[in-house]
Amino acid sequence: MDKSPDAFRTISEVAEDLDLPQHVLRFWETRFAHIKPLKRGGGRRYYRPDDIDLLKGIRHLLYGEGYTIKGVQRILKGEGVRFVQAIGRGEQSVAAPRPDEPIMDGEAEDAAEETVADRLSDPGPLLGLSGRVPLPDASVRSLKAALHELLECDRVLSSLRTPAESAVSE
Repeated sequence: MDKSPDAFRTISEVAEDLDLPQHVLRFWETRFAHIKPLKRGGGRRYYRPDDIDLLKGIRHLLYGEGYTIKGVQRILKGEGVRFVQAIGRGEQSVAAPRPDEPIMDGEAEDAAEETVADRLSDPGPLLGLSGRVPLPDASVRSLKAALHELLECDRVLSSLRTPAESAVSE
């Protein structure tokens, strides 16, 4: 039996609908203050239809348009929640980040480049390449956005480790 369109949804239902893992939805709650599912006993989350539209809009901006979390936060601040919800419903569109507009702040981009440079000083031999392969600007932006999210996840995970765990991982 299907639920009414106005019915609240559990995190598992929303995650399945958006084709995302549940932990991503929980992570987004820490990054987007506007995501506020109703929480019942035991911390169980229930998402309203407006919450789901907002999540769909955020997902589209991050994965469909190539925005970073910080970029989506700027859109929420500048355009508002209703604008992003309309994107989630397919009623509104937004342009992808401009090539001349940095998709990461300078500090994060420097850290990302240093990390990559430290770990893979010359990826050519690993990839069977003799030199650099030019990528379209959109691919570079998407890769930088993915790297930025991975670095942010690593930072969050590192902050959760106990000193004993940190010593073992080093």
